[in-house]
Amino acid sequence: MDWQIDEITKVKLKNPILIEGLPGIGNVGKIAIDFMIDSLKAKKIYEITSYNFPHCVFVNENNIVELPAIEVFHKNIKGKDYLFLAGDVQPLDERSCYEFCDNVLDLFQKYHGKEIITLGGIALDKIPKKPRIYFTGTNSKILRRYQSRVVQNIYGVTGPIIGVSGLLTGLARKRKLDAISILAETYGHPTYLGVRSAKEILRLLNHKLNFKLDLNALDREVKEIENEINKGQGPKIQRINLPKPRKDNTNYIG
Repeated sequence: MDWQIDEITKVKLKNPILIEGLPGIGNVGKIAIDFMIDSLKAKKIYEITSYNFPHCVFVNENNIVELPAIEVFHKNIKGKDYLFLAGDVQPLDERSCYEFCDNVLDLFQKYHGKEIITLGGIALDKIPKKPRIYFTGTNSKILRRYQSRVVQNIYGVTGPIIGVSGLLTGLARKRKLDAISILAETYGHPTYLGVRSAKEILRLLNHKLNFKLDLNALDREVKEIENEINKGQGPKIQRINLPKPRKDNTNYIG
């Protein structure tokens, strides 16, 4: 089994916008996407499983094991359809990442989707007090759409954008789709959770997409993490272990 895509709920979609947020540096994209799914009460419509995902299981709150999966959620907001791509894993290697992204794009284009937003973090050697946001995309039109005084061009700031967040954008360009990667600065420690960075991205999406998300809950998370660090307990541990970055000029992962 290379890729199994199971339809959980049938929905009618029209020109949806896809937002992706999978585990990576600081889990910035994952924190942001999970918050949107929970806040908007989005409904799961697809589940993707594969032998190309990490060889592990997760234990749920009922003490039952679950295989790794990536899920697609749906929410219609004021007549506009949004898809949210979320999960606890990324594909294991380069080829499987390409295959996964192509499968996601095939599914997206089945519904005549036109716009993709990918989310992630840029690793720093210390915790940023006010994380800056950077972006890049497939064309100048989508960059203008998300341009604001808080967003900066990423050129010259970081190395390659590795993982689904980067590759999904790159392959979207090949298909002439509008796609943008929005990345926030975060601490590069492998166990750090970039909640503050995720909040900056959510603040931008709240403004541009009019989601009306209440971000106060994230303020409490930020305070809890900072209190743990100040007490010398170290940053919170992530749910999964991420692969170590290669020793080159790459300072961003998926």
